[in-house]
Amino acid sequence: MKTTTKTTNTRRQFLGALAMGATASTLSVLTNPIYANFPIDDVEKMNNADTWFDKIKGKHRIVYDGSKPHNGFPVIWNWAYYLTNNGTGTPDEDMTGVTVLRHDAIPLALNDALWAKYPLGETFKISMTDGSPYTRNPYYDPQPGDMPMPQIEGIKRMQERGAMFCVCDLAIKVYSGAIAAQKQMDAKVVYDDWIAAILPDIQLVPSGVWALGRAQEHGCGYIFAGE
Repeated sequence: MKTTTKTTNTRRQFLGALAMGATASTLSVLTNPIYANFPIDDVEKMNNADTWFDKIKGKHRIVYDGSKPHNGFPVIWNWAYYLTNNGTGTPDEDMTGVTVLRHDAIPLALNDALWAKYPLGETFKISMTDGSPYTRNPYYDPQPGDMPMPQIEGIKRMQERGAMFCVCDLAIKVYSGAIAAQKQMDAKVVYDDWIAAILPDIQLVPSGVWALGRAQEHGCGYIFAGE
């Protein structure tokens, strides 16, 4: 009996790792019969994912692993990389900071309308300074008070400077499916809604861990984007 329990726990932990830390309740979404014809990898949708990494340029290259919102640090550290490289003589054109938004950080890649509709601030525990959940994405084009310092630039401005952002498709499937189950909605409809809400020039990738590997194959050093 002990051996069976240990085996079951190991299998559960392994499946959890594949879903990048998703809880058992959200993993159950992927075993729902509705996903029988819902492929994990959509070749047509992902046909630009590999070539997207060819845009990485310059002598200095880094990839940030954004697994959680961490009060915006998956974006803030990218900004800090550009700030301090500029300060030591490297122009934007000679570096690339890549941020991979995966697991609990996927809302950072989604537009305000989706944040308000589901609502993502409450679901992912992304709150304002007064403790109330955000009903909009505070890290794409920040408003006063969204960032810890006013000079910190959001995703939109960092993209203009050459920084790159991508988001995990597998995590979107898991979390949109969990919300669909809670609301008794069609999982495919909710998933498509989330995909349509991905912000401009943020690349959809098969998974966050896949993207971290590709970025490192293109010469990026790895940094965990925590606080």
